[in-house]
Amino acid sequence: MNSPTPNDKSVLVNAYLAHLRDERRLSALTEKSYARDLAILLQLSEKTPLNQLRAHDIRHFIVKLHGNGLSGRSLARMLSAWRGFYRYLIRHRGYADNPCNGMRVPKSPRNLPHALSPDETAKLMAFDQKDQLSVRDRAMFELFYSSGLRLAELTQLRPEDIDFAEGTVRVRGKGSKTRIVPVGSYALQALQAWLKQREGTLKPGETALFLSRRGSQISPRAIEYRLKTRAIQQNLSNHAHPHALRHSFASHVLQSSGDLRAVQEMLGHASISTTQVYTHLDFQHLAMIYDSAHPRAKRKNNRG
Repeated sequence: MNSPTPNDKSVLVNAYLAHLRDERRLSALTEKSYARDLAILLQLSEKTPLNQLRAHDIRHFIVKLHGNGLSGRSLARMLSAWRGFYRYLIRHRGYADNPCNGMRVPKSPRNLPHALSPDETAKLMAFDQKDQLSVRDRAMFELFYSSGLRLAELTQLRPEDIDFAEGTVRVRGKGSKTRIVPVGSYALQALQAWLKQREGTLKPGETALFLSRRGSQISPRAIEYRLKTRAIQQNLSNHAHPHALRHSFASHVLQSSGDLRAVQEMLGHASISTTQVYTHLDFQHLAMIYDSAHPRAKRKNNRG
């Protein structure tokens, strides 16, 4: 097989993205993320052919990006995309080596996700349902909090994914993996109210559960904007974003049950280590209770 020339780079990237989309069935959002990461690789490698990049080149790229302020977590995601790209090139394009293998990125502190308190969550949901959009918003936000969905997962739902008899939702997660998650009574009631309104705005041929005002599938950005607007109306902080509701679901269920494996399954995490971040949130909650309740907890204030 002929060695690729520098001009083949974009062709190779597009072929890989098509592979992710058509063979691995990754979502459009994930494909866009891969495209951004690979565009940076092409930019950094300049005129050097991809099959001539070596480990020291990749290490230089990582150091440069880190120096420009990219976090360890972002670098790890980017390096993973590059590594996967080279695996594809080895398997399908005759490349010999993967220069990304064995590469490590600088570690960055792991920030805990922000979670709303149960009272803040209840306050967020307590807006008036005076029109079609407010009915839809309540259904979206209740389902976010009830079942801990990702933003992309919510936008991809269809009416038939909701099983009202069983009280569950069928979710298509990362890597097209499907999971069944319980749905609470508040969310089920809100969904039933929205389904009655949905037919009035449904665009012909549209299958999405949640629709824009024009009757087509609502976009992730529109959901973020609606949630932020509702939070401001309810006098809440600007921490109310879709992931905050997912984090709130996880931390509240963990605080009540202590069942980390169950939370992992409901969130759709491939690794338990990803879910373990919520144990820190749980510890923070317990520490606050201890400080407020134990007579000798606040030792600094008791010094004579």
